[in-house]
Amino acid sequence: MWDDQYRALADPQRRAILKRLRAAPLSAGDLAHGFDIGASTLSHHLKLLKDADLVRCDKRGTQRMYALNTSVLEDLATDLLALRGVGG
Repeated sequence: MWDDQYRALADPQRRAILKRLRAAPLSAGDLAHGFDIGASTLSHHLKLLKDADLVRCDKRGTQRMYALNTSVLEDLATDLLALRGVGG
């Protein structure tokens, strides 16, 4: 059920992108600051995060804004805690 999400979270750069999105939605350009990766690599990471439903992408004018999909992340966290025997 969670294969795409676990695969997406396996990469440290994708986890770093998710951490950057905790504070607020960001454009790809804003996300690129602080990462030593090219635009195509960032685009690939964002696509995998979107495909895993961990990130939403909304178009605002000419920009695409990326934000955490908190409901999926909360469900995934609950699943991970259950694996450890915590909670449900």
